[in-house]
Amino acid sequence: MSHWTAGGPILENYATGRRGPGAPFVHGLLAIFDDWRSIEDLAGAVPGQPRRALSRIVNALVRLTFLQRSDQPPNPADTALTAWGGWNPAAGFFHRSTRDVKYSDDLAASGDRMRKLARRVPMPPAVKHYDGAPAVDLPAPAMDGEFARVVNARRTWRQFAKRPSSLAALGTVLGLTFGVQRWVELPEIGTVALKSSPSGGARHPVECYVLSLRVEGLQRGLYHYRADLHVLERLGKRSRDRQVEDYLPGQAWYGGASVLVLLTAVFARTQWRYPFARAYRVVLAEAGHLCQTFCLAATWQGLAPFCTMALADSVIERDLGVDGVTEAVLYAAGFGTRPPGVKWAPWPARTRHPGAVDS
Repeated sequence: MSHWTAGGPILENYATGRRGPGAPFVHGLLAIFDDWRSIEDLAGAVPGQPRRALSRIVNALVRLTFLQRSDQPPNPADTALTAWGGWNPAAGFFHRSTRDVKYSDDLAASGDRMRKLARRVPMPPAVKHYDGAPAVDLPAPAMDGEFARVVNARRTWRQFAKRPSSLAALGTVLGLTFGVQRWVELPEIGTVALKSSPSGGARHPVECYVLSLRVEGLQRGLYHYRADLHVLERLGKRSRDRQVEDYLPGQAWYGGASVLVLLTAVFARTQWRYPFARAYRVVLAEAGHLCQTFCLAATWQGLAPFCTMALADSVIERDLGVDGVTEAVLYAAGFGTRPPGVKWAPWPARTRHPGAVDS
């Protein structure tokens, strides 16, 4: 990908995350390598340039992963992302460029930045309206019944009791959110799953992994939820004391939860039916559908749910054994038990700051 930055044009291999200067001369050299070429071939195509200088430039382009050598294996990230086909470069560039963001755990400094920003640029309004447009009064929402109670009770919790959650509650939340409800046979196509949340083309690319922290009857560690059999498959990974903090940087308050759920996407499922880049939006939307269902199901069970997209992508994917391209983590959710006598606990007192945002 070639694009402009404040410092001028750059070239970027978004599969590997490597960047280099995007001078027109470099573009010209890369255009010559539309097939395997030797340095002699290059020297013939660029007369007047010393062979040694061309060799140094080519070696630099190889180090930057802008060129591949025929006598070396291709970069695995390049190979994997090439399989995205028509999703590249738009979806591939976005996917790789938004990974492994550096998060600050200095909440006081974050609050200061938000206050300074608000003084310089006022916060955009939370609600849109049309001045002078005729308005039609609607009947008040029906607030009676269990469904309305659960929807209105859904909040993001950040404080939890020390007591563990039950395995039955975990099974209920996972089954309602991720479990296969039934199978439908499509003639000459195959069998597709139906779940509680919608999925583009019924492809259901999202997989669920569970980090058990404090669940009665379930050993601490990483599991994969098998949606067709409603079972947890132990991955054999040893848990770490700071595992939640490693996965969710700057969010130490979630370390007191009972369960952390990691949502990944197996992109090939959606790519099989939708070979154009817009379908990447579909995958992200589906992760949102599932996460809200998860939080509502946990709320219904009297638990304290949360969700976050501030993830240490590569750390999580390393522990799950996925490559971040064919399967990648998108979202995290979880729950704990509620502190006694508390209806909603958004922020631990020791970390609360004026810039905090509750949801």
